Amino acid sequence: MTAAASTKINVVDLFAGCGGFTQGFHSYVPTPGERSPFRSIAAVEFDTAAAATYAVNFAADSNSDCKVFADDIKKWDPSPYRGEVDVILGGPPCQGFSGLGEENPLDPRNKLWREYVKVVSVIQPKIFVIENVDRFFRSAEYAALLRSNKKGLLRNYNLTEQRVLNAADYGVPQARRRAIVIATRKDLPRLDHPSPTHEKKGSQTGLFDPSDRLPWETVEDIFKKTATEPPTTELPERWIEISGRLFPGIFRTHELHVGRNPTELSLARYREIGPGENRNSLRGKTAFIDGEFVQLSTASWDRHTSGSGDVMGRLRTNSPAVTIRTEFFKPEKGRYLHPTADRPITHYEAALLQGFPEEFKWCGTKVQIARQIGNAVPVGLSRALARHIHNYLASASR
Repeated sequence: MTAAASTKINVVDLFAGCGGFTQGFHSYVPTPGERSPFRSIAAVEFDTAAAATYAVNFAADSNSDCKVFADDIKKWDPSPYRGEVDVILGGPPCQGFSGLGEENPLDPRNKLWREYVKVVSVIQPKIFVIENVDRFFRSAEYAALLRSNKKGLLRNYNLTEQRVLNAADYGVPQARRRAIVIATRKDLPRLDHPSPTHEKKGSQTGLFDPSDRLPWETVEDIFKKTATEPPTTELPERWIEISGRLFPGIFRTHELHVGRNPTELSLARYREIGPGENRNSLRGKTAFIDGEFVQLSTASWDRHTSGSGDVMGRLRTNSPAVTIRTEFFKPEKGRYLHPTADRPITHYEAALLQGFPEEFKWCGTKVQIARQIGNAVPVGLSRALARHIHNYLASASR
């Protein structure tokens, strides 16, 4: 099937998560008022709560024939889709490569990209896209992928040059750097990465080097949409049955504005951290809590004068957010304090920073939904890839 033969471009999403990649492709329209040309026909996701979120958004519609496989990808049979798929998307688990973890080369999750490659070799799509953390390019597994491209299962594909994309360069209010591998089948022209549409203010190379790129989006507009204080700390009591299993939900994005119950010590720390500041503002300061003076900083924080600077940090209003990770609701994990309010950001705010629409549907507990949000491909980055791929397929068909 070619873009000229059909207005539909069939997509399979592997390691699909809650569907950030898919949402970006489905939200892309060539012309305002049109429908997206991309149609999801299958998705594979091991996390059952994430698979449920994916299903209620992309497979529950009466017009959708997308089948969601909520189990180990090793058990999934891709052969029925051979020759029927234009694009395969996927972000194999990145915890084994992430600098936040142990970067253990023996982590079994490191090798799950090989299952992705096996699916590609069976289905033979026109294009496939792999998304991962930037450290993936420096791993032994990426070297193995390149060897597979020379003599192995990927020998029928041309891979793009190694390149890390920053989501902020594509209109996302988040500076999230991701390794993006784009491959095209060798019977088609080679496809490169999409050109950035945005840039950091003042990043032009010279006075007479004007750029038509827009400035980076900041978090300011996101926090204008959300109430200063979350109205509750709990999600509504609601359940849905999907494929014989019960999940909390469905919750719309705007229902995720739930807070936490921080300790008095945490509240004292939040109050002491000014706009754009972080844990370093707590050095030598105390608060009177439960009848005694307590140090607001910790010995561990005081010992580290470099690195981990974003711990207990406030998001900067005039900048994109830092990478939204799975524990964004814990300020001790990063720069996840509200720009002005004395609280962490909420699930609602994190989902908006990732680009999910207000009416996106979520299934799972608070922790499960946080993991889905943090693991997702930013919707705006995905939409930029969708535009790039659609233009390429339209051109190739001509």
